[in-house]
Amino acid sequence: MKKFLPLLPLCAAIGIGIAGWWGLNPDRDPGAIPSVLINKPVPEFELASITGTGIPDLKTQDLLENQEPILVNFFASWCLPCRAEHAVLARMVREEDLNLVGINYKDKPATAAKWLAELGNPYRRIGSDQTGRAGIEWGISGVPETFIVGPGGKVIFRYVGPISSDEAIGKIREALAAARMDKP
Repeated sequence: MKKFLPLLPLCAAIGIGIAGWWGLNPDRDPGAIPSVLINKPVPEFELASITGTGIPDLKTQDLLENQEPILVNFFASWCLPCRAEHAVLARMVREEDLNLVGINYKDKPATAAKWLAELGNPYRRIGSDQTGRAGIEWGISGVPETFIVGPGGKVIFRYVGPISSDEAIGKIREALAAARMDKP
């Protein structure tokens, strides 16, 4: 055992070097987090709406009966990137007639209602996931996170992070176009 003690610092240095090389690799996309839901049906959930918004609640069935792609956006009033993304999503709903539904993640309903009243409410349906259970079922890693559900209720795309850059908007538009072409 004592023979290997002098090699311990060398092994540690090699391990740190490999981790650093992997982390700094320019070809690695840290936003490319895989999802087990891609090409699978939406998970089972039933969420009450946020009181005071006048928007209907959200449940699995709402996503199964669609003929057009639906954007499912996880957001929270305490999330700063969600605020930046919100204006972009609202504009896309107005200009491109998107079907956008929201899942308010681990937020107080009164705070979320105030946030939506202040920023505007682009969601056709909204669900309040106070416990985070729906977030677990969808496999989110945080907020904001957006999924595209294709006709018939199959999850076809996932975007992690705020949809606020031209690149992010482009990826969403591209996935929506593909979903529209893939109608049953």
